[in-house]
Amino acid sequence: MSSAKRPKLGKKVYHLMLKPGDVAPYVLLPGDPERVPKIANLWEEKREVARHREYVTYTGRYKSVPISATSTGIGGPSAAIAVEELAQVGVRTLIRVGSTGSIQKEITVGDLIIATGAVRLDGTSKQYVRSEYPALAHYEVVLALIEAAETLGVRYHLGIIASTDSFYTGQGRPGFSGYWQSWMNNIIPDLKRANVLSFEMEAATILTLANLFRLRAGCVCAVFADRVRDIFEIKGEDDAIRVANEAVKILYEWDSIKDKNNKEHFYPSLTRQ
Repeated sequence: MSSAKRPKLGKKVYHLMLKPGDVAPYVLLPGDPERVPKIANLWEEKREVARHREYVTYTGRYKSVPISATSTGIGGPSAAIAVEELAQVGVRTLIRVGSTGSIQKEITVGDLIIATGAVRLDGTSKQYVRSEYPALAHYEVVLALIEAAETLGVRYHLGIIASTDSFYTGQGRPGFSGYWQSWMNNIIPDLKRANVLSFEMEAATILTLANLFRLRAGCVCAVFADRVRDIFEIKGEDDAIRVANEAVKILYEWDSIKDKNNKEHFYPSLTRQ
């Protein structure tokens, strides 16, 4: 028997079906469960440790670094459960590995976007904190993702993205049978003017909760939809996966340097000490 306030099945958290020790301190968070084995294909060691509902988790090693991947499913509610329960089993670093739809003309299908923050158009994060609270990526994760993208020679863009609860009307797409409301006319033009790069559905929740829980989080997404040119193609997924995996290795190295020098925060000159 467990508490109804924090349900568990034995030592395992209820939704992810994980217990302490099942996952590494660094976890990649794709939305799609099928992306988890794709991520793990780049590891030299891998094993499936849990599969329940939309949540699939693998744990292993990438270039000798302990690493895990857990799918979040689509949208803020399921992503929040993943963050909550991963935190309960000891995870401290989270990187969303997703797809996105660009709304700026310099970005096209197959490019990557590394988020510095997210516009909170979701509902889930508002269940945790007032809407004025920012959804910010941790600077170390952003820097590691940039370093990884540069090292791998991948085309990427850096900036703010927007997270919605609706893939269709919430992102300025018509609903079934052309369903439309007048406010939908303005969502893309207004966000474009505000220099928002793209739409997706999980980052705002993940980044907000990570900051509230004193975790470290970031986000890298492949552009599948070019809303400016009205093009959709599943492209760039492999690049996003490669960048995310490499970023974990970089963070592990920086964390080791911080520990050696008894520092809480990473800064560039630490690598020269």
